[in-house]
Order: sequence, then C-alpha cells, then structure tokens
Amino acid sequence: MTDIRSIVEQMTLEEKAALCTGASSWTTQAVERLGVPSIFVSDGPHGVRRVKDVDSLSDLSLPATCFPTASSLAATWDTGVLRALGEALAEECIALGVDVVLGPSNNLKRTPLCGRNFEYYSEDPFLSGELAVSFIDGVQSRGVGASLKHYAANNQEFQRFSIDAEVDERTLREIYLPAFETAVKRAKPWTVMCAYNKLNGTYCSENHWLLVDTLKDEWGFEGLVVSDWGAVHDRVASLRGGLDLEMPGPRDRRVKAVVEAVRAGTLDEAVLNESVRRILGVVFKAAATPKGGTFDAPAHHALARKIAAEGMVLLKNNGLLPLKNRQNIAVIGRAAKEPHFQGGGSSHINPTQVDIPFDELQRAAGGAELSYSEGYPADDTLQPALVEAAAAAARAAEVALIFVALPAYKESEGYDRADLDLTAQQVALIKAVTAVQPDTVVILNNGSAVVMGEWLDGAAAVLEAWMMGQAGGGAVADVLFGAVNPSGKLAETFPCALADTPAYINYPGGNGEVRYGEGLFIGYRYYDAKGMPVQFPFGYGGSYTSFAYSPARVSAETFRDVDGVSVSLEVTNSGQVAGKEVVQVYVHDHQSALVRPPKELKGFAKVALAPGESKTVTIHLDCRAFAYYHPGYGRWITEDGQFDLLVGASAADIRAVQTVTLQSTLALPSILDRESTLREWLADPRGQAVLEPISRPMMAQMSAAFGGGESEASPSIGMDAMRFMMDLPLLSLLQFQESALPMPAEDLVAGLLAQL
Repeated sequence: MTDIRSIVEQMTLEEKAALCTGASSWTTQAVERLGVPSIFVSDGPHGVRRVKDVDSLSDLSLPATCFPTASSLAATWDTGVLRALGEALAEECIALGVDVVLGPSNNLKRTPLCGRNFEYYSEDPFLSGELAVSFIDGVQSRGVGASLKHYAANNQEFQRFSIDAEVDERTLREIYLPAFETAVKRAKPWTVMCAYNKLNGTYCSENHWLLVDTLKDEWGFEGLVVSDWGAVHDRVASLRGGLDLEMPGPRDRRVKAVVEAVRAGTLDEAVLNESVRRILGVVFKAAATPKGGTFDAPAHHALARKIAAEGMVLLKNNGLLPLKNRQNIAVIGRAAKEPHFQGGGSSHINPTQVDIPFDELQRAAGGAELSYSEGYPADDTLQPALVEAAAAAARAAEVALIFVALPAYKESEGYDRADLDLTAQQVALIKAVTAVQPDTVVILNNGSAVVMGEWLDGAAAVLEAWMMGQAGGGAVADVLFGAVNPSGKLAETFPCALADTPAYINYPGGNGEVRYGEGLFIGYRYYDAKGMPVQFPFGYGGSYTSFAYSPARVSAETFRDVDGVSVSLEVTNSGQVAGKEVVQVYVHDHQSALVRPPKELKGFAKVALAPGESKTVTIHLDCRAFAYYHPGYGRWITEDGQFDLLVGASAADIRAVQTVTLQSTLALPSILDRESTLREWLADPRGQAVLEPISRPMMAQMSAAFGGGESEASPSIGMDAMRFMMDLPLLSLLQFQESALPMPAEDLVAGLLAQL
C-alpha cells in the first residue's frame, strides 16, 4: 500500500502546488521522482470522449459506444440498467486508457428549457440519487473512477459560467442537494466536480460551505473535488474553499500564486497538503487498474440497443401499436435517415457504429414496402413542398411513421431553449400528415419535455424515444413492431405550456442572478400543489399490456422513524403479452410545522411479469422518507403524525393508499425566541409548559379587551380577537397589556425563554 503521508512530506511546495492544477487539458501532473503517475480523465457521462491530443478540448475523440443520454436512462427507472451501463463505460475507459470518467450529471431539471437537460436524470431528487448511485457503482466496480457533477445548482445554461443561483437553505437541502448527498454517501465517487455558477453569492469553486462544510465534513466525502473546466477564478481562494484540483492545465501563474500565498502566510500549507492527499488517493487508486486492451464493441452496441428500448416511453397509443401485418409504410422525417441520437457539447461521442432507423425498420417490417420522405430541412426554414410530399406519401400508405428531432440549434449544452416547441416546419408536417392518415405514429428525439397541444389529438400513437444513443434506431424498430414491450416512464413532467412551468416567472434571472423563487415546488410537486393539468405526468408511460394492483399492506400501522415502514402489494399482468411495470411510492404528510409538497416520491421498483403472472412488490421507506429539513433546527426532522403512502403507476395514477402513524424519536431543542408567535409557543411542548401559568389569563384578558369570544368577531373592531392574537409575537402581545404585568414584557419573555 502506498504511503501517501510520506509522499506528501517529501514533496516540495512547488510540486504540491503543481499537483493541484492539471498538466494538460485531460491529465494531472506526475511527480516522477516520488513515483506519482499522471492520470487521464475523460468526458462522459453516456460514453467515453477520449481525445487523442491531451492539449485539445475539442479534438475528435476515439471511437466509443454512444449510449442513450440521461433523460432516456432515467426513463428506464431501472437501477440494474444504470449499473450495467456503468460497467460497460468502465470497460471502455480501461481499453482507452482513461482513469476517471466525468459523470454522472446529477443536476435536477428545474425548467425544461435547460439546454443540458438531456444529460440530467430527473426533476425528482430521490429518483436522480438512486440512479446516480447505480451508475457510479457500475463504473467503480471495475476500478475506474466516476466524477459526480455539477455540484451544485447548475440548472440552466444561460450565463452558467457566472450566474448567481439564489436558493434558500431548505430548498437546497430538500431539492437540489439530496441527489448528490445520496450518491456521495452510498456510492462514494472518486471525485465530485464543482459547477461554474455562484451559489448564494459565492462561486461554487470557492464555496467553503458547499465543498467543505457540507460535502466533506457533513457527508464524509473522501475523494477529490475537481473544477469544471475553466470554473476557477482565484486558485488560492478555491483551495481555501475546498477545491482540490483545477482543470484544465497547465496554469503556471496559478501554481506560482499558490506557492507565494503559502510563503506569505495567506494560505495555510495544511490546506494545500489536504488537497494533495486527496489527489494522491485518487491517483494511486486509478494506477491500481491496468489500462489497455480492447472492449467488445458489438456487445456494447447490443447493450445500448437494450437500454434505449427500456427507456422509450409510450405516450399515446390508440391500439395501432405494435404494428402488425402492414404492407405499405410511409416513413417520414429527416431523423429517420439522419438519426439524432445524442446532444451537442462536451458529451458528444464518436460512435463505434450507428443504427439508421429507416434501415432497422426495413429489417423489422419483413416484406412490407417502405417509402421515405424528408419532411423537414436541416435548418429552420419553412418548406411547404416537403410537407406536401410527405402528406401524399402518407395518404398512399397504410400507416405513417413520423420521426421528428429537436435540432441542435434549439437544444444543446451551452445555451437554453427559447421554447418547448418543435420547429414550425415539424408541427406543420405532423398536422398535415395526421390530417390525411389517421394511422400515424410520431417518434420524438429530444432531451426534455416538448409541448404537443397543436398536434397530439391527431396522432394515433406517440413514442418518446429521447436522444437514444447509437443503437436507438434498432430499439425504435423493436418497440414499434412489438419485439420489445415499452416500459419506460417519464422522469419529468410534460407540461401543457411553457407558462405553466414552475420556474417560468423566475427563469432566467437578470443582473447576474437567478432567484429560485418557486422553492420546493418544482416538477410534479408544483403541479400537484396548484392542481394544474399537465400534458403527461411524472412517472407516466404506456404499455402493450395492462397491470392490476392489489390493495396495499404495511409492515406496521404505527412505527418509529428510526425503524421505517414497508409497503407491499401484488402487481398482476392482466394483459396478453409480457411486460414491465414501475411501481411508485409517494408519501403525503397530513400535517407539518412547515409547508410541504402534497406528495413526494420515496420509493420505486420495476417488475417484469408474464401474462397473468403476479408478483409481490415490497418497498421499504426509511426515516428520511418522512423527514423534512427545518432551517430553524439546521437539520432534518421528523414529527409525530399521520402519513399517506400512495402507491401508483404515475404521480397522477394512484392505485392504492395506506395511512400510517409515525412516532418521532427526536428530542429537539426549543428554537423559540422573543419574536416567536403565540401559536409557535403553544405548538412547542416546552414553550406550552412554561407559558401555561400565564397563557389562559392573558388570552382571556386580551379577548375581553377586544370584546369578543374565543371564536367570534369582536363587536368593537369587527375581527376574531383570538385568531389575531395567535399570530402575534409573544413579546408584542404582552406589550399590549404591559400595565397588568408584574414586570416589563421584555423581562417576562426573557424569563420564559430561560426556562426552556
């Protein structure tokens, strides 16, 4: 075992400073005299973008498997799929000489406008966290490191290098940090990558609360924190803030600045040593895995095809799918022959091969005759002739398949979308074709939600195929012709209109800052709270079969938070073909001291069933499933009370409900102060006890003064005096009757607080 402490002690100050900044665009600094090797990192997260030139950020990368992007992966709701993907990526990393793959991307989909949403899993932190754990476990099981990114609150591309994300602590803790927390605590990634943006006024690369207090000290992260490429503004400040490795390099001036800061006493060398220790820990862990050889490209292509099919979501089907006994099929849309299977930017992969949807459909269709119409151009021009030709082909066929893909100029890393629409030409195309051919299937290639109100009713079926990876063309054919029964479920809500989305008023911000004013209420949490209809709800997805749910059972009707509770039920395939169902468990709190969303996802399971087969699904909910973050206590808390366990096929399709009673084991300190309201004093057990001797006479006196009873309006002021008093600070309430008190109101409140 390498003695890292000894190496740190032998390193010169200059060597330590140099190690904390990259040697090139993709490699770390070696220290040959001490046997410290360099490691190679590479972009991910759905493929290995291993460039040939280590000094280039945009060089053509070596061939690697382009797997489906994260929006597709998340729609599988299958942790086994994510682990298999991670293992395959690690095999390719080893063959291509890569030590750490830069993924998974684990930011939440705050707004569907984010141009990088194709790289992010979900709008829900629980689902995102579970998937990230499986991805990281898969990669690191083969001795390759994963880099969890982009930490944190990198939820838009607009001004992402500089925007200040203003997020309150509770929203951070319950929405934007839990997916990272889960992955760090359970999967232990080798590295965590900081985001470009500021968080509450401080760049993430310099944010001590984010990188040290929370990530390293509270969550116990033992790996290294690496910058996103170009995210460091002040190398000395970033070291103080907990950033261990700056990329890319070299940065001679930054290295000299660190050396000078240590010598001047403005940077504690112990801080530098800690970063060096963390970097060396990853370097030697990576060196333990020999690199080289080859990977099984055909096997990985087959895996990519399987994963792509698992993630496809059947949004609509009037019975047309799966296609059977069709002799004449009109295939329409540029994406059928020029597949749009990945996004633009740092994750762009040089694929080992690419399935062309039209060719794969031809193979799956047997003797059927397929025609092809371009349908829409590569640019944003309107070309009616293409629409007319496609409509004519559809009219002459038995069924039409329209492939539409959001072009890169509308959706990519680096900039956000301006709207949720397809192009005007694509909308015109779908409307024209469906007007003449009722048996039309629309196949979508996109990274996040699109609106469909203009054309959805006219389509017989809609298949969300996402950015489906290099083997996606074959996967589409598998689903359309029934070789695979679709089982994907949406990991994000598809709204009816952009104006309906939670961040609509607050996005994209201005004057260098964006306020997360919607707080906890993103995605389905928002739509539930508003009672707002959506196009397709979170967790939704169709199938070629049907599933029946039995009534739910719980392991205990009353339970302690430390024990948790399990919910079980039988799921039956009540249709005629084999299929997979995703059982989702949401939790609803009947009453809490602070506002909570109507329900939150806290468990799920994907189950495969033959026709007529039943299986028991059991999902355990731990303490955290019932807790919320209370800023007053500065921690997660549980409260005594009732909770509904909602079991469903989507957030809008709840099939079974069980109500349970939680008994909290927490002994929380009182957080009352001189400004706490009478209601808060009476809700706090300690506060109620110390207030009891004076509360009844005080309220009776105040009520009499206003001339009203306990639940009636005062004739003198026309208001319910009791309701008025309950939300007054106790100090203010006492000041109204200070002449009747034995001491000044401030002293009385101080005495009560001293008794807590």
